[in-house]
Amino acid sequence: MASLDPYLDGLLARGRAHFSRDEIAAALALRPSALAAAITRAINESRLASPRHGFYLILRPEDQIGGAPDPVKWIDPLMKHQGIDCRISLLCAAAFHGASHQASMVFQVIVRRQVRDFDIGRHRLQFLYQTLQTFIQVNRPVLVGQMKSDAGFATVAGVELTLLDCARYFHKAAGLDGVAQIVKDIGAKANPRAKPMRCRPS
Repeated sequence: MASLDPYLDGLLARGRAHFSRDEIAAALALRPSALAAAITRAINESRLASPRHGFYLILRPEDQIGGAPDPVKWIDPLMKHQGIDCRISLLCAAAFHGASHQASMVFQVIVRRQVRDFDIGRHRLQFLYQTLQTFIQVNRPVLVGQMKSDAGFATVAGVELTLLDCARYFHKAAGLDGVAQIVKDIGAKANPRAKPMRCRPS
């Protein structure tokens, strides 16, 4: 464990709180069994968390109660690790854009490949699959933005695309009443010239 702790501390000092198994294997040059044991101990001691096999989060003291940092801090590198394009949307994006009535207990992400939902600590991540053709058509720079955290940026649906996603997946956006409230809260911010709807339903 003596060789793992300095590696983790070094990453945190550079403002990075995640790494892959391949990265740490190359950096520490430990035997696979020794590396696996060190990682397992770190997870048991709440120093690390693993949302997906081969990808690890470094837990600061303030993250240990929740079992993981806020997903906005690591969803982008996790999806890049898995080779999956995504955007934060639905209730999470609505709250980001100012829908005060829609504080979501679930972190919702739209992806263009099938991904299983999972829980990590107190966080629940929900993935909504969108066909490749539809995802490409609507996930354009003019319709998405960046959600900033102290760990960097993550792609988030813009106001217009958030409204479209909530309408399309209304059953995941607190139902029709929830969508109506979102429209009331952020609808005035939408640009009527934006055209995110030139696509088939997915």
